[in-house]
Amino acid sequence: MFLRTGKNLKSLNIDVTICNQIIFENLYTNTTITSIELCNISNDSKSKAINVLANVLCENSTLTSLDLGHIKLGFEEVKTLVKVFCKNTTLNSLNLCNNKIGIEEEKMLANFLCKNSTLTYLNLGNNFIGPEGGKALANALFKNTTLTSLNLGENDLGSEGGKVLADTLCKNFTLTSLNLCCNNFSSEEGKLLAHALCKNATLTSLDISRNVLGSEGVKALADALCKNFTLTSLNLRINNIGPEEGKELADALCKNITLIFLDISFNYFGSEVGKVFADALCKNATLTSLNISGNELGIEAGKALADALCRNIALTFLDISSNRLESEVGKALADALCKNTTLTSLCFSRNHLGSEGGKALANALYKNTTLTSLDIGSNELGSEGGKALAIALCKNTTLTSLNISRNKLGAEGGKALAVALYTNTSLTFLNLDYNMFGSKGGKALVDALCKNNTLTTLSINYNHFGLELERELEDAFPWCTIK
Repeated sequence: MFLRTGKNLKSLNIDVTICNQIIFENLYTNTTITSIELCNISNDSKSKAINVLANVLCENSTLTSLDLGHIKLGFEEVKTLVKVFCKNTTLNSLNLCNNKIGIEEEKMLANFLCKNSTLTYLNLGNNFIGPEGGKALANALFKNTTLTSLNLGENDLGSEGGKVLADTLCKNFTLTSLNLCCNNFSSEEGKLLAHALCKNATLTSLDISRNVLGSEGVKALADALCKNFTLTSLNLRINNIGPEEGKELADALCKNITLIFLDISFNYFGSEVGKVFADALCKNATLTSLNISGNELGIEAGKALADALCRNIALTFLDISSNRLESEVGKALADALCKNTTLTSLCFSRNHLGSEGGKALANALYKNTTLTSLDIGSNELGSEGGKALAIALCKNTTLTSLNISRNKLGAEGGKALAVALYTNTSLTFLNLDYNMFGSKGGKALVDALCKNNTLTTLSINYNHFGLELERELEDAFPWCTIK
């Protein structure tokens, strides 16, 4: 009934509980729904649901987005869908991730892409495409002229698949976003992708995280960044990048004028590379987002990065979590935040900040008027650090998101935060997990939440409130997550 009468309905999520013939039949004539997500379909009803959906796609002329991710499609189901996709002229977004799609199914999809002229987004992540499937897709990208975004992450493409896709990038002029994460690429594929970036003039986003590009591959990519003028987003997370290659990337950052997003987290840079990146940030005027977490930067590099924030006027997001920076860097960073006027999001979790570092950052929140998101989880702030932050929250009017989970704030810290929630009018997200508030701290927070009108998301799990108080929280604040 609602499909016939709901004139404004645009998106429909169909799961096993409502997957029936009546709903599908009404989709034939519905003219408002543009997006469908099929989920939680049992193996018993999957084939039937796909067959009916295929018939709908033949008749419906308004559907533009179809999400079939995570439902474990079989060979026959993919075959049925591909036949319909070849005839459909409205679909522009298709999600087939995590479906155990193998080589044969991928070849059918590749053949479809050679003929299709409407699809712009395709997600094939986390399937079993392999090198042969990668080659078939690469061949399709030579012929397809409409696809702009393609996710092939976690498909074990290997060396052969990487080589043909890199060659394709030299000739394809429509793809703007490509995800090749976790595909067992090595140094050779890194060099070939770098060569492609020197020739390709349309790709703006490339994700090659969780590969092993090696020294030569990363150096080639760094050199390519000095020559490429279109790439704006690059993800090199977890690539075993060492100090020498790290310095090459930092040097490229001094010369590159287009990159705005860079993720180089969880590599092996160390202190010296951290300092070089700090120097690069003083010169680069385009990068707005940098994730350099998990790189063993240490105190000296941390202080250099803090100093760079006093000079950099472009960066809006910085993640330096898990770098053993300690309270000394926390104090330097606090000083930088009193001067910086561009950073809006800072992640500083798991850095042994301690209560003194926490107090310094709290003091910075009195003066800083641009930071909207702060993550200082797992930093051993203790009750004193927690109380200092709570007092700052009474006066800060710009912070909307705060994570201070796993900081052993205790009952006194909980009470102080409760006072802050009475007066703070900007915070909408707050994570207080694992802080040992106990029943006294928890009761104070419950009372404060009754008066606070701005908080929309609160995570307060594992704080030893006691069963009675936990039930009170769940009943009064259903949007609050508590365990």
